[in-house]
Amino acid sequence: MRILLVEDDQALADGLSHSLSEWGFDVTLARTGAFAVGALSTQPFELAILDLGLPDMDGREVLRELRGRRQSPMPVLILTARDGLNDRIGGLQLGADDYMTKPFELLELEARVRALLRRSQGGFDHDIHFGSLVLDTRQQQVKVRGELLPLPPREYGVLEALLLQAGRVVSKDHIAQRLAARSEELADNAIEVYIHRLRKRLEPYAIGIRTLRGLGYLLEQH
Repeated sequence: MRILLVEDDQALADGLSHSLSEWGFDVTLARTGAFAVGALSTQPFELAILDLGLPDMDGREVLRELRGRRQSPMPVLILTARDGLNDRIGGLQLGADDYMTKPFELLELEARVRALLRRSQGGFDHDIHFGSLVLDTRQQQVKVRGELLPLPPREYGVLEALLLQAGRVVSKDHIAQRLAARSEELADNAIEVYIHRLRKRLEPYAIGIRTLRGLGYLLEQH
Protein backbone atom coordinates (compact mmCIF):
# COMPACT_ATOMS: atom_id res chain seq x y z
CA MET A 1 0.00 0.00 0.00
CA ARG A 2 1.51 3.31 -1.13
CA ILE A 3 0.87 6.47 0.88
CA LEU A 4 1.65 10.06 -0.11
CA LEU A 5 2.56 12.11 2.97
CA VAL A 6 2.35 15.87 2.32
CA GLU A 7 3.98 17.64 5.28
CA ASP A 8 6.53 20.50 5.36
CA ASP A 9 7.58 20.27 9.03
CA GLN A 10 10.79 18.27 8.81
CA ALA A 11 10.74 16.68 12.27
CA LEU A 12 7.07 15.67 12.01
CA ALA A 13 7.47 14.47 8.42
CA ASP A 14 10.47 12.30 9.29
CA GLY A 15 8.70 10.85 12.33
CA LEU A 16 5.52 10.08 10.43
CA SER A 17 7.45 8.55 7.53
CA HIS A 18 9.24 6.26 9.96
CA SER A 19 6.01 5.24 11.71
CA LEU A 20 4.12 4.61 8.46
CA SER A 21 6.99 2.47 7.18
CA GLU A 22 6.99 0.46 10.41
CA TRP A 23 3.26 -0.11 9.96
CA GLY A 24 4.05 -1.72 6.60
CA PHE A 25 3.32 1.11 4.16
CA ASP A 26 5.43 2.41 1.26
CA VAL A 27 5.73 6.16 1.90
CA THR A 28 6.50 9.01 -0.50
CA LEU A 29 7.17 12.32 1.28
CA ALA A 30 6.23 15.65 -0.32
CA ARG A 31 7.29 18.84 1.51
CA THR A 32 5.56 21.20 -0.92
CA GLY A 33 2.22 21.33 -2.68
CA ALA A 34 3.91 21.43 -6.08
CA PHE A 35 5.84 18.25 -5.35
CA ALA A 36 2.63 16.57 -4.16
CA VAL A 37 0.74 17.51 -7.34
CA GLY A 38 3.64 16.23 -9.44
CA ALA A 39 3.80 12.96 -7.53
CA LEU A 40 0.06 12.43 -7.90
CA SER A 41 0.35 12.86 -11.66
CA THR A 42 3.13 10.30 -12.07
CA GLN A 43 2.61 7.66 -9.36
CA PRO A 44 -0.33 5.61 -8.06
CA PHE A 45 -1.17 5.95 -4.36
CA GLU A 46 -3.78 4.28 -2.17
CA LEU A 47 -4.06 7.17 0.30
CA ALA A 48 -2.81 10.71 0.94
CA ILE A 49 -2.12 12.37 4.30
CA LEU A 50 -2.32 16.10 3.63
CA ASP A 51 -1.19 19.10 5.68
CA LEU A 52 -2.98 22.35 4.85
CA GLY A 53 -0.21 24.80 5.79
CA LEU A 54 2.29 24.17 3.00
CA PRO A 55 5.04 26.70 2.12
CA ASP A 56 4.08 27.23 -1.53
CA MET A 57 0.30 26.82 -1.54
CA ASP A 58 -2.66 26.01 0.66
CA GLY A 59 -3.13 22.24 1.01
CA ARG A 60 -6.71 22.71 -0.08
CA GLU A 61 -5.40 23.55 -3.56
CA VAL A 62 -3.82 20.10 -3.70
CA LEU A 63 -7.17 18.62 -2.67
CA ARG A 64 -9.00 20.66 -5.33
CA GLU A 65 -6.57 19.40 -7.96
CA LEU A 66 -7.09 15.82 -6.83
CA ARG A 67 -10.88 15.92 -6.63
CA GLY A 68 -11.49 18.45 -9.41
CA ARG A 69 -9.38 18.09 -12.52
CA ARG A 70 -8.09 14.60 -11.77
CA GLN A 71 -11.37 13.32 -10.29
CA SER A 72 -9.43 10.84 -8.16
CA PRO A 73 -11.39 8.77 -5.59
CA MET A 74 -8.25 8.13 -3.53
CA PRO A 75 -8.96 8.67 0.20
CA VAL A 76 -7.44 11.79 1.74
CA LEU A 77 -6.79 12.35 5.43
CA ILE A 78 -6.18 16.00 6.35
CA LEU A 79 -3.66 16.41 9.16
CA THR A 80 -3.32 20.03 10.26
CA ALA A 81 -2.97 22.49 13.12
CA ARG A 82 -6.10 24.32 11.92
CA ASP A 83 -8.79 23.19 14.32
CA GLY A 84 -11.56 25.67 13.59
CA LEU A 85 -15.00 24.36 12.69
CA ASN A 86 -14.97 26.18 9.33
CA ASP A 87 -11.59 24.64 8.48
CA ARG A 88 -12.88 21.13 9.22
CA ILE A 89 -16.12 21.63 7.31
CA GLY A 90 -14.31 23.27 4.40
CA GLY A 91 -11.83 20.41 4.08
CA LEU A 92 -14.56 17.79 4.15
CA GLN A 93 -16.67 19.72 1.64
CA LEU A 94 -13.71 19.84 -0.74
CA GLY A 95 -13.58 16.05 -0.68
CA ALA A 96 -11.40 15.02 2.27
CA ASP A 97 -12.41 11.70 3.82
CA ASP A 98 -11.19 12.40 7.34
CA TYR A 99 -9.72 15.27 9.37
CA MET A 100 -7.27 15.17 12.30
CA THR A 101 -5.79 18.11 14.16
CA LYS A 102 -2.30 18.41 15.60
CA PRO A 103 -1.16 17.29 18.10
CA PHE A 104 -2.45 13.75 17.68
CA GLU A 105 -1.84 10.22 18.92
CA LEU A 106 -0.01 7.86 16.57
CA LEU A 107 -2.28 4.94 17.42
CA GLU A 108 -5.34 6.97 16.43
CA LEU A 109 -3.68 8.00 13.17
CA GLU A 110 -2.85 4.38 12.38
CA ALA A 111 -6.43 3.32 13.13
CA ARG A 112 -7.88 6.03 10.88
CA VAL A 113 -5.47 5.25 8.04
CA ARG A 114 -6.38 1.57 8.14
CA ALA A 115 -10.10 2.37 8.36
CA LEU A 116 -9.90 4.57 5.24
CA LEU A 117 -7.98 1.89 3.37
CA ARG A 118 -10.46 -0.80 4.38
CA ARG A 119 -13.30 1.29 2.99
CA SER A 120 -11.56 2.13 -0.26
CA GLN A 121 -10.01 -1.29 -0.87
CA GLY A 122 -13.08 -3.38 -0.06
CA GLY A 123 -11.98 -4.89 3.23
CA PHE A 124 -8.23 -4.31 3.15
CA ASP A 125 -6.36 -5.33 6.27
CA HIS A 126 -9.15 -7.03 8.19
CA ASP A 127 -7.20 -10.29 8.07
CA ILE A 128 -3.46 -10.83 8.15
CA HIS A 129 -2.30 -14.25 6.92
CA PHE A 130 0.96 -15.95 7.85
CA GLY A 131 1.27 -19.63 7.10
CA SER A 132 -1.66 -21.41 8.74
CA LEU A 133 -2.27 -18.43 11.03
CA VAL A 134 -4.92 -15.76 10.41
CA LEU A 135 -5.19 -12.63 12.55
CA ASP A 136 -8.44 -10.67 12.33
CA THR A 137 -7.57 -7.06 13.21
CA ARG A 138 -11.23 -6.06 13.38
CA GLN A 139 -12.28 -8.70 15.93
CA GLN A 140 -8.79 -8.96 17.46
CA GLN A 141 -8.87 -12.73 17.16
CA VAL A 142 -6.32 -15.28 16.00
CA LYS A 143 -7.18 -18.51 14.22
CA VAL A 144 -4.87 -21.34 13.25
CA ARG A 145 -6.10 -23.90 10.72
CA GLY A 146 -9.59 -22.54 11.21
CA GLU A 147 -9.62 -22.94 15.00
CA LEU A 148 -9.62 -20.04 17.45
CA LEU A 149 -6.34 -19.54 19.32
CA PRO A 150 -7.22 -17.65 22.52
CA LEU A 151 -4.59 -15.07 23.46
CA PRO A 152 -4.39 -12.62 26.37
CA PRO A 153 -4.57 -8.99 25.16
CA ARG A 154 -0.85 -8.32 25.47
CA GLU A 155 0.22 -11.49 23.70
CA TYR A 156 -2.23 -10.59 20.95
CA GLY A 157 -0.63 -7.11 20.77
CA VAL A 158 2.86 -8.58 20.41
CA LEU A 159 1.72 -11.02 17.71
CA GLU A 160 -0.09 -8.23 15.85
CA ALA A 161 3.06 -6.09 15.89
CA LEU A 162 5.08 -8.98 14.44
CA LEU A 163 2.48 -9.84 11.80
CA LEU A 164 2.12 -6.24 10.62
CA GLN A 165 5.85 -6.34 9.90
CA ALA A 166 6.01 -9.95 8.66
CA GLY A 167 9.27 -10.50 6.82
CA ARG A 168 10.99 -7.67 8.72
CA VAL A 169 12.82 -7.48 12.02
CA VAL A 170 10.65 -5.78 14.67
CA SER A 171 12.51 -4.00 17.44
CA LYS A 172 11.73 -4.58 21.11
CA ASP A 173 11.18 -0.83 21.54
CA HIS A 174 8.58 -0.78 18.75
CA ILE A 175 6.61 -3.60 20.39
CA ALA A 176 6.87 -1.96 23.81
CA GLN A 177 5.61 1.37 22.49
CA ARG A 178 2.57 -0.26 20.89
CA LEU A 179 1.68 -2.11 24.08
CA ALA A 180 2.35 0.83 26.39
CA ALA A 181 0.14 3.10 24.27
CA ARG A 182 -2.78 0.73 24.80
CA SER A 183 -2.40 0.14 28.55
CA GLU A 184 -0.22 0.82 31.55
CA GLU A 185 3.59 0.84 31.52
CA LEU A 186 5.45 -2.42 31.03
CA ALA A 187 8.03 -4.11 33.22
CA ASP A 188 11.55 -4.23 31.80
CA ASN A 189 11.39 -7.92 30.88
CA ALA A 190 7.72 -7.98 29.82
CA ILE A 191 8.36 -8.27 26.07
CA GLU A 192 10.69 -11.25 26.55
CA VAL A 193 8.02 -12.95 28.65
CA TYR A 194 5.30 -12.46 26.01
CA ILE A 195 7.63 -13.60 23.23
CA HIS A 196 8.48 -16.75 25.21
CA ARG A 197 4.79 -17.54 25.73
CA LEU A 198 3.95 -16.93 22.07
CA ARG A 199 6.77 -19.22 20.95
CA LYS A 200 5.25 -22.07 22.95
CA ARG A 201 1.76 -21.40 21.57
CA LEU A 202 2.89 -21.18 17.94
CA GLU A 203 5.44 -23.99 17.91
CA PRO A 204 2.87 -26.76 17.15
CA TYR A 205 1.86 -24.84 14.03
CA ALA A 206 5.39 -24.57 12.57
CA ILE A 207 5.59 -20.83 13.26
CA GLY A 208 8.56 -19.46 15.18
CA ILE A 209 9.86 -16.17 16.53
CA ARG A 210 13.59 -15.71 16.02
CA THR A 211 15.56 -13.36 18.26
CA LEU A 212 18.19 -11.28 16.47
CA ARG A 213 20.39 -10.01 19.27
CA GLY A 214 20.54 -6.23 19.41
CA LEU A 215 17.98 -5.87 16.59
CA GLY A 216 14.67 -7.43 17.58
CA TYR A 217 12.40 -10.30 16.58
CA LEU A 218 11.51 -11.96 13.29
CA LEU A 219 8.41 -14.07 12.67
CA GLU A 220 9.18 -17.10 10.50
CA GLN A 221 7.70 -20.36 9.24
CA HIS A 222 9.51 -23.65 9.87
